[in-house]
Amino acid sequence: MKKFYIIGFFALMCCDTLAQCSIKIASLHAGEMQFHFAWIVALLHQTWLYFAIVGYIGSFFTWMTLLKHAPVGPAFAASHIEKVSVLFVSVVWLGERLSLLQIAGCVMILVGIALLGIQETREAHDQGEK
Repeated sequence: MKKFYIIGFFALMCCDTLAQCSIKIASLHAGEMQFHFAWIVALLHQTWLYFAIVGYIGSFFTWMTLLKHAPVGPAFAASHIEKVSVLFVSVVWLGERLSLLQIAGCVMILVGIALLGIQETREAHDQGEK
């Protein structure tokens, strides 16, 4: 079951990252947002928009599958790991800058996920002893 969680949360992170970064790239190529038909047509011609839709659909189905099996607390925390992955992709591939506050936030997210995972493992172990 542990392998299921690892694969599932990795898939969720990838789908969320694909969706978030694709939306950014599509909007950059479509130009400044305007409520004009021409802007909507320009956006609809962006391939990245369709990658974003695929990412959101993948995220939805992955999340629903994980919620059936994973404990809600750690699952909810782990679902936020995409904040770290989106930041990483934005820095590496989109040329954005990383601030100390963002680094601190990433560390806090990762530590929080780890602590919840440790707590869940301890609770499962304690219930197994009873």
